[in-house]
Amino acid sequence: MTEAALGFLAVFALAFMRVPLAASMAIAGIAGLGLMRGWTPAFASASLAVYETGFNYLLSVIPLFVLMGNFVSRAGMARELFMAANAFIGHKRGGLAMASIIASGGFGSICGSSIATAATMTRVAYPEMKAHGYKDGLAAGAIASGGTLGIMIPPSTILVIYGIITETEIGKLFIAGIIPGLVAIVCLCLAVVFVTWRDPEAGPPAEKFNWEERLQAFSKIWGVALLFVLVIGGIYGGVFTATEGAGIGAAGAFVFALLRRTLTPKLVLQILIESARTTAMLFAILIGAEIFTNFVNFTTMPGDLRDFVMSFQPHPIMVVIVMMGIYLALGMVMEELAIVLLTIPVFFPVITGLGYDPIWFGILIVTIVEIGLISPPVGLNLFVVNSLLPDVKLITIYKGVWPFVLADVGRLAILIAIPPLALWLPGLMQ
Repeated sequence: MTEAALGFLAVFALAFMRVPLAASMAIAGIAGLGLMRGWTPAFASASLAVYETGFNYLLSVIPLFVLMGNFVSRAGMARELFMAANAFIGHKRGGLAMASIIASGGFGSICGSSIATAATMTRVAYPEMKAHGYKDGLAAGAIASGGTLGIMIPPSTILVIYGIITETEIGKLFIAGIIPGLVAIVCLCLAVVFVTWRDPEAGPPAEKFNWEERLQAFSKIWGVALLFVLVIGGIYGGVFTATEGAGIGAAGAFVFALLRRTLTPKLVLQILIESARTTAMLFAILIGAEIFTNFVNFTTMPGDLRDFVMSFQPHPIMVVIVMMGIYLALGMVMEELAIVLLTIPVFFPVITGLGYDPIWFGILIVTIVEIGLISPPVGLNLFVVNSLLPDVKLITIYKGVWPFVLADVGRLAILIAIPPLALWLPGLMQ
């Protein structure tokens, strides 16, 4: 157990020295195995991790969903989702901010990326809110927090990674994210209501649409609904696997983009290059995590920690709450994917040892990642929004996002207290 603790310290030290996360985990893992087992077995284990990750069929779902998200982000679907939501609630106080959150949820259902959702909605929703006199804090906070829905509402790259690491069925994880995703939308919208209740000038009402205009705006989002039903409905109904669904989704997004005439040969090439870069980054991190995990498992730390926790006979829910507290603290100073990859090999055996469902824990992990994405000072979504809105100071975004962080913490408490919110739909699957 001491060896594993030193390995974690080495990863953190390398990361703070600005060594890339993938390299930090790989170096610590190889060095640890080399010192404990010998250098030949250590390098053999590392090469096996590279081979198994690169040729893992399940992992092909990642580049396909990344490609799907890049196609839909260029097809103009986000604007139509925002306009449809705006048509129904934009006339209310804070309505445009709530519309951006709802549209982010819709866009996330065909994207799977938090960064892409936040970036796209910044371009779509912020100009509308600015034109109607919204304060920058509320506008930026709503967009940044809404962007996190891209990794909860399926498809989700984080759920894919969690499913592969823990050997949990990805299709059921996807379906499990639907109801918690809807709960997230409600909680974030309630945060908007709270902000505008305290400061009505933060989000003044926009113009009201009549029912004919609302129905017209709603009719334009059929493509999003069709793509979501095709992919997630097919997975839920057992028509195809998550990997096959990713392929169908990518092909469907490509067809929609073609029909909307938003693609050019140059743009297609850019999308493919961008998707390849994102996939390469994720695979590098996964390979580094696999190498480090092999080292951690060899030290028997996961089993030792599980036995240590069980020896105190604590109430199981208290163990979960303590874990979530650790995650919240780490999320304020570390990148979220790094936290997941570093802690899952240690925490997951404890969770299963306590008898909890790994699907439920996976949803809690994604919720934690969502909170980390908007938690100052290193929330990635905050920097994405800031990079696209250089005139909005980062401190303004920090102040504006706190009500949404608290709303997400409340949502985490709800999911811990009511596990069926995450487990009901997967339980209906064959």
